[in-house]
Amino acid sequence: MLKEFREFAVKGNVMDMAVGVVIGAAFGKIVTSLVADIITPVMGLVIGAVDFKQLKVVLKQGLDEKSTVTWNYGLFIQTVFDFLIIAWAIFFLVKGINRLKRQQPPAPAAPPPPPVEVQLLTEIRDELRAKRAV
Repeated sequence: MLKEFREFAVKGNVMDMAVGVVIGAAFGKIVTSLVADIITPVMGLVIGAVDFKQLKVVLKQGLDEKSTVTWNYGLFIQTVFDFLIIAWAIFFLVKGINRLKRQQPPAPAAPPPPPVEVQLLTEIRDELRAKRAV
């Protein structure tokens, strides 16, 4: 059982998936920074210097900030922006990879087999050579 698990864990697909997860996490950080540090401030300026993360509705006022119940729709808007930008970036990444795959030259076709007459003549020649060698 341990041997089977080791074979499974070392297979190329599992290793490729692990590398993909690590790269995906790093890519997620880049996109989050792009959204939070570049796109959101520009959108805030365009719509009136609004910080999306601060948008909320107080549902129940508490004695302090921890006991106050709020509906944080600004964080939701920010998360939707993150998702849309990640989806957009992945779409273009996959589109580029697919374009590269399409541009690969097709494999050369195998030559057609020789006609039956040529095959028979080749066999006869090979037999005659074999008889001479003896």
